[in-house]
Amino acid sequence: MGHKPILVTEDSPVVALKMVHHLHCTKLLLLKSSKIPRFAFRLISLHFQKNWLCSPCFQTPSLSFCRLLSCVMASDSLVISNGDNNGSVNSLSNQQRTYQVVVAATRDMGIGKDGKLPWRLPTDLKFFKEITMKTSDPGKKNAVLMGRKTWESIPLEYRPLSGRLNVVLTRSGSFDIATAENVVICGSMSSALELLAASPYSLSIEKVFVIGGGQIFREALNAPGCEAVHITEIQSSIECNTFMPPVDSTVFWPWYSSFPKVENNIRYSFTTYVRVRSSATEPPSQNSDPSVDNNSDSIKFEIKNFSFLPKTIFERHEEYMYLRLVQDIVAEGTTKDDRTGTGTLSKFGCQMRFNLRRSFPLLTTKKVFWRGVVEELLWFISGSTNAKVLQGKGIRIWDGNASREYLDGVGLTEREEGDLGPVYGFQWRHFGARYTDMHNDYSGQGFDQLLDVVNKIKHNPDDRRIILSAWNPADLKLMALPPCHMFAQFYVANGELSCQMYQRSADMGLGVPFNIASYALLTCMIAHVCDLVPGDFIHVIGDAHVYCNHVKPLQEQLNNLPKPFPTLKINPKKKDIDSFVAADFKLTGYDPHQKIDMKLAV
Repeated sequence: MGHKPILVTEDSPVVALKMVHHLHCTKLLLLKSSKIPRFAFRLISLHFQKNWLCSPCFQTPSLSFCRLLSCVMASDSLVISNGDNNGSVNSLSNQQRTYQVVVAATRDMGIGKDGKLPWRLPTDLKFFKEITMKTSDPGKKNAVLMGRKTWESIPLEYRPLSGRLNVVLTRSGSFDIATAENVVICGSMSSALELLAASPYSLSIEKVFVIGGGQIFREALNAPGCEAVHITEIQSSIECNTFMPPVDSTVFWPWYSSFPKVENNIRYSFTTYVRVRSSATEPPSQNSDPSVDNNSDSIKFEIKNFSFLPKTIFERHEEYMYLRLVQDIVAEGTTKDDRTGTGTLSKFGCQMRFNLRRSFPLLTTKKVFWRGVVEELLWFISGSTNAKVLQGKGIRIWDGNASREYLDGVGLTEREEGDLGPVYGFQWRHFGARYTDMHNDYSGQGFDQLLDVVNKIKHNPDDRRIILSAWNPADLKLMALPPCHMFAQFYVANGELSCQMYQRSADMGLGVPFNIASYALLTCMIAHVCDLVPGDFIHVIGDAHVYCNHVKPLQEQLNNLPKPFPTLKINPKKKDIDSFVAADFKLTGYDPHQKIDMKLAV
């Protein structure tokens, strides 16, 4: 039978397409009156076998072939499929589905060579399958959106990707599919995202993942509908001839980064970046003025809730280690008395591990006093034991342990108010020296542990004795408060510096958020002066406790969802551990929940 023109308007697409049922090959004139002037018809050739019907629903039980044909205008599209059901066509709205990108790329952003992956990483393939297949609702599935070349690069035996709706983008009228269960073809990304936003896909598809190739990634990363980028970051330069643009660091922020893995001699890690603002902008920073510790409106993320992430990725945010530990202590901790008389819930022997390679672990479920973290650490490094130095900068975190009342209460009646004795900084810089008071000059006295740590890292990085200890039993009776975070060991591998700190006593509500940030910062500083990059910070805790009067505010904090950690930059001109000032540390992208007050137990 010869070609016959059929007019399809917005009012009669179903009737017209049913006529196609009787034809072997025809031409279809498509009119969408809302976008094309009346009588300005566009001619589209449709080639199909007998008994094909129109259906937008890939879940039709008898479906064995599905084809989506796009008009010249990106959003004008129809689905042609075979089956025994009566077909129907839903007109598509301008609403589009949001999506997330999944990709593996080298440090040069290479993603392929000659249509294939130039590496073999089974764990990466497993991760890809897990993230694109797994749904929270067992009655739904995810969609994977790809270009024609990416589709053709998938081995025949794995195509289409099982358990997912495969959406293939192509403008080729001759493009064909040998087996098309769970496959839809679209002429553009916008038409595909409009289709997926309409019924029945809006009800049956949970998440949409864009999986390639290079041109598709370029379009996807520049569009506001991209919620997140899940990238396998291959830490080497492997020869590629297909590339993608880098992730825009002013728009996307690290959410989670795995610890590095090595497979087939290739080192790589999984990192998820989330969109925090709608468009590129100059990234705001906090603490450019070290006397200020407020978050202005200009630095707040436009996006506040990141639960659009797959659940398994969302819960990998490292702040959940802290939150789960607090929750566990509150729910299962042992009730104990303590020296302050407040009472605690306690657990013994806990560990948290933070990745310092992409972000900085300053907790976000409540506001942490960043300026206080910086100034206290610099005070430690200086070797000072005078709480009045911090008081002069508006840092009053040591006031309770430096007061006249407190010093008298612990038997240090002759000690001047503000004199804490041979605490952290003194032990770091003058271990073994005889302590007199906070005014004495101890230059050249005792053993400088911090300088020893730096020298060993620079000249003997494989040394297993790179230790910093604040625990000096001979001096404990002279201290206003014996050290809680008492011992740190440093480790160098693959050009990275890691630190493991042991804390004998940990106040989970007030102290631990500070301690995490402080030792992460110390690790970053030492790495910086030793020309290394930060690796891991491992926090080991003996007695991890929640004070009874902190339970209620901590429960408030547990109701807050984490936000992306900030990033830290250190003044590149500073290479001496004793030369730093607060303005040398630039914290970017810290947008926490509000401050939560908790009373210090003294």
